[in-house]
Amino acid sequence: MSEKSGIVILGIFAADTAYKAKRLPHIAETLMGSGFSLGPGGKGSNQAIAAAMAGGKVTFISRVGNDPFGEMALAAYSQAGVKANVMKMDGVSSGAAFIFVDEVSGDNAIIVVPGAAGLIGIEDVDANRVEIESAAIFMTQLEQPLEAALHGLAMAKRAGVKTIFNPAPARAIPDEIYRLCDFIVPNEVEAAELVGHPITTDEQVRAAGRTLLDRGAQAVIITLGARGAFYHSAGQSEFVPAFSAGNVIDTTGAGDAFLGGFATAISEGQTPIEAIRFGSATAAIAVTRPGTAPAMPSRAEISALLRRS
Repeated sequence: MSEKSGIVILGIFAADTAYKAKRLPHIAETLMGSGFSLGPGGKGSNQAIAAAMAGGKVTFISRVGNDPFGEMALAAYSQAGVKANVMKMDGVSSGAAFIFVDEVSGDNAIIVVPGAAGLIGIEDVDANRVEIESAAIFMTQLEQPLEAALHGLAMAKRAGVKTIFNPAPARAIPDEIYRLCDFIVPNEVEAAELVGHPITTDEQVRAAGRTLLDRGAQAVIITLGARGAFYHSAGQSEFVPAFSAGNVIDTTGAGDAFLGGFATAISEGQTPIEAIRFGSATAAIAVTRPGTAPAMPSRAEISALLRRS
């Protein structure tokens, strides 16, 4: 059998409509904002573009509407070099997201409507069986229906493909999903939701890592924003510091940038700690730019930051 290669990502596309203001408005209040942007988004879509920009060979599985937002998605994949196994659907809109960005801190709050991508199902995974089973990496999240994510992870695991599961947005997940994860990668909010306790101290982070490993995951990575990331497996437990690439402008796509970079590095045979550093460098550059997918850095930019650090 030929060597497995490439990254297959199952997830949603959502057009990001980002509004910058000093705070969120109250009900019945109109608030003047200081900025607006429109661009391609959705966790899986962002991760696919991040991985491709970072040098990965990426196939993205999703659905979009036959509308201007769907055209935006396909144009973004073409520009980034992502192979788009994306179904265009009549009579249903593409996904869209409302993003509030705090004009001072860059922190964000998001509402996502999956649209066509909310109809992703087991049949979408089955239609891409050959590509999934021949990939080096399969990655998915929880913005599309859980059944499709679970089916994709199980298919990849049976075929000996490394699996990366991003349990986002935070929600209850079945116990069976953990044993399908070579890497489970929540952020600190999602990890706290999964384990049922706060994750503020280093010891709480370590305890969460142990809990998720005990549930069956092969390795746990908890991303901690400016604090970096925590890696925990049966043989290794390590905090990996974050990088700085300049002033933080917008943290919206940070987790997706990390995952795209991490998946690319793992697909190339880097060790988990090396891949976390690569993903962290990817995210560090992305947050110095506005937007999500348009903020993803090139391989040359990531390599330059790693050399400097």
